[in-house]
Amino acid sequence: MSSNRDIDSLIELMARLPGLGPRSARRTVLHLIAKRDLQLIPLADLMQKVAATARECLNCGNVGTTDICDICTAEKRANGQLCVVEDVADLWAMERGQAFKGRYHVLGGTLSALDQVGPEDLRIPQLVNRVEAEGISEVILALNATVDGLTTAHYIADQLEGSVTLTSLAQGVPIGGELDYLDDGTISAALNARKTL
Repeated sequence: MSSNRDIDSLIELMARLPGLGPRSARRTVLHLIAKRDLQLIPLADLMQKVAATARECLNCGNVGTTDICDICTAEKRANGQLCVVEDVADLWAMERGQAFKGRYHVLGGTLSALDQVGPEDLRIPQLVNRVEAEGISEVILALNATVDGLTTAHYIADQLEGSVTLTSLAQGVPIGGELDYLDDGTISAALNARKTL
C-alpha cells in the first residue's frame, strides 16, 4: 500500500477538473503542499465553507449563498430585460462586461439530440413562466453560436413568440480580431449583420 494514497487520490480528483490533466493536477497538488500554510489550508477551509453554503438561485439559476441571488433581488435590475444564458459561467462572463443591467435566466445547458437533452431537461418552462410573471418586455438570447445553441434559441423563440420582444447577441468580428484568422462562419455572420456607419 502506498504511503501517498491520500495525495494520489487528491491528484486524481484534481485531474478531473476542467482544464487540468494528470500533469497539471500533480504540479498543483505539489505546489499546494509546499505552500501548505499560505494556500492549502486556507483553500481547504474555504472549499468546505463553499460546499456547505453554495446554492442555486431559485429564480434564475445563478450560483450564490442565498436562495435568491443579488441580481434577482436588485430592484434597479427589474427593467423588463431578461438575458438567457446557457450556464452560470456565461452569466458571470456577461457580468464582467458590465454592459447588461437587467436580470438573467440560466438554462442549465442546451438542447442536444446527441446527448438526449430535451426541453424538459432545461429551465425553459421556468423561463416561460418568468416572462409572464415578471412582466418581461425583452428576452435577449445570449446563447453560444453552436448548432445546439442555435437550436435552443429557435426553440425558445417558438415558445415565446408573440408574448415578448426577442433579440440575440450580435455575431461577427471580435474587437481586435483580424479577418485572416477568422473562420468562414464568423466572417459570414459579420457580413450579414453589418450596419451603416
